[in-house]
Amino acid sequence: MNTTDANRPEITGTTRLFAVLGDPVAQVQAPTMLNPLFARLGTDAVLVPVHATPERLADVVRGLQRIENLDGLLVTVPHKAALLSFADEIAPAAELSGSTNALRRIDGGRWEAANFDGEGFVRGLRAAGHDPAGRHVCLAGAGGAGCSIAVALLAAGAELTVWDRDTERVRTLVDRLGARWPGRVTGTTAPVAADIAVNATPMGLRPDDPLPFDPAGLRAGTVVADIVMKPRRTALLKAAEERGLPVHYGAPMLAEQLALYREFFRLDRA
Repeated sequence: MNTTDANRPEITGTTRLFAVLGDPVAQVQAPTMLNPLFARLGTDAVLVPVHATPERLADVVRGLQRIENLDGLLVTVPHKAALLSFADEIAPAAELSGSTNALRRIDGGRWEAANFDGEGFVRGLRAAGHDPAGRHVCLAGAGGAGCSIAVALLAAGAELTVWDRDTERVRTLVDRLGARWPGRVTGTTAPVAADIAVNATPMGLRPDDPLPFDPAGLRAGTVVADIVMKPRRTALLKAAEERGLPVHYGAPMLAEQLALYREFFRLDRA
């Protein structure tokens, strides 16, 4: 792949395409991480953001999937659950979580969905010295990313309490995961004290967003983690730091997924 520098691929008639779907997309960090990876690997490919509203999502996705030189889709808020319906095959983590953040074209023009949010998040926690094994985690958010993170935390040995303003969504998630991990996942109507408190909601993307939960209610030593990547220091993390609580930023979740994307999209064979 020819490049003008490490971050700017030279796009030609042979370039393979990838897209990241979201509403909004201004906050997405995937292009700034995947495009340099393509360059390092010598892969003739480019990842671009695609702003798709829920009302037009079906038209956008079907159109993209018909582009012959488009090899993969990444998915961000709020489309992670909806994109499962566009997959012909679903990997176990995506099926358990009921959501996807990556789809790839497979043989015969079919599409396979996977979800690496959870594994990326857990890898990021461990790399920062916050192993969730044997610890109690309170997770705010039972949407697409939250469901994937819930699966990975339980697989990593955590005890989990899930909170979301949509109580029906919490009940559905707890019922599904409780069948796999009996007695280790519960739902709640408000955040509870825990060893690790996680924001897996979109709250924090916009300057006027309310806090997903108040760090003032957490006990000393609680690790406060946020999956929002832009801004890096969200209002939640700022409030937690001001109370002397350790914090974990959103970027490691994506950074730890790079190796997973590399394998899933078969970039070494491009």
